[in-house]
Amino acid sequence: MARLTERRLVIVVRPTRLDELLARFNTREQARFYVESLGGDFADYVAEHAHYEAALTRTERALEEIGRVHRLKRAHVPSYLFGPDDVVIALGQDGLVANTLKYLDGQAIVGVNPDPARWDGVLLPFAPDDVGNAVREHVAGARGLHEVVMARARLNDGQELYAVNDLFIGPRSHVSARYTIAIAGREERQSSSGIIVSTGLGSTGWLRSLYAGWAGMSAGLAGTKPSLPGDGRFDWNTPELRFCVREPYPSKWTGAELVYGVVDGRHPLRIASLMPENGVIFSDGIEADCLAFNSGAVATIAVADRRGLLVV
Repeated sequence: MARLTERRLVIVVRPTRLDELLARFNTREQARFYVESLGGDFADYVAEHAHYEAALTRTERALEEIGRVHRLKRAHVPSYLFGPDDVVIALGQDGLVANTLKYLDGQAIVGVNPDPARWDGVLLPFAPDDVGNAVREHVAGARGLHEVVMARARLNDGQELYAVNDLFIGPRSHVSARYTIAIAGREERQSSSGIIVSTGLGSTGWLRSLYAGWAGMSAGLAGTKPSLPGDGRFDWNTPELRFCVREPYPSKWTGAELVYGVVDGRHPLRIASLMPENGVIFSDGIEADCLAFNSGAVATIAVADRRGLLVV
């Protein structure tokens, strides 16, 4: 079969809930017993799995005539060597796009929604039946790209971690994080439950929940109705980040004034760990892929020097 191109088309796939149950319980019947004994609807797990598998089959068939199709499990993405000409297709929820995009360097990603009735798909503009045309037009240079600004955490030992939605800097468990935070000539020693640094793409997620909490508590203390100025979001391609400190504790030793700010090209955020153990930095909610952030580590948080590219 003649292909349109010899470029590699990498389809990133995720395990379904049924896959995860089978990995835990070994057989479908044991998984069924577990779910139904807790009052769950096992048929919903089966239907979701069947829908995803059917969507994957349709996606692969649509791409076989275009290039060399390769299937890649989500767990293998961090260690996979993407080629400069690869086209990456993410088949799953929005999080799969974000968790794949941060490991790319110039390759475009095509988000495919396997189940529009189940997933909103903000980052998944294509269905399995139209992904073939989208990739064909992208390969021909006739498809638009949406640029996504990312965040980067760089430690003083040279280690780096990128984020598409947000970075978390803080404790691994439910204890206080201790550190010094500095930006734009201001510095403060703090004790908190951690720091969130958000991109524009992530500003409707964790960042917005922090805004909502602040608004609700402020209104409660003032005896007024909660009001969140604006909707908290900013554009995906805005070359800046927003940081928020969670639950800062004021004391003789620690302050609670430097709790929010904007990180841009002129003002990176620097955080020095004062934690002897269990300090971490992770991105986009993936705790397993993290940087250790213990005493002596200094993290510089900045707008990443590379951008994510979404096919639209």
